[in-house]
Amino acid sequence: QVQLVESGGDLVQAGGSLRLSCAASGRIFSINAMGWYRQAPGKQRELVATITRGGSTNYANSVKGRFTISRDNVRNTVYLQMNSLKPEETAVYYCNAVPPGDYWGKGTLVTVSS
Repeated sequence: QVQLVESGGDLVQAGGSLRLSCAASGRIFSINAMGWYRQAPGKQRELVATITRGGSTNYANSVKGRFTISRDNVRNTVYLQMNSLKPEETAVYYCNAVPPGDYWGKGTLVTVSS
């Protein structure tokens, strides 16, 4: 059974940094590329960063140069380092496979104040 548990969200001022973590169980981590998604209030969920099993990464244009995705294949954990955060990046952040499976965790709330 797949479990995804995101953590690390917090209230931060614009320009600040946060590091999100996602602990994954089940085969999802070992067989898939993983990604971080976010859903802002009133908006659709979007993919912001992807990392393959081999460590290749890809980012949405809006976060390139500021966000860094990484993974620990021993701990089955994926991370998202977010720097220079902007108020419009306030959202619930989720991790999932890329493309995503049907199961979603609860996410972790990131609030960026101006």
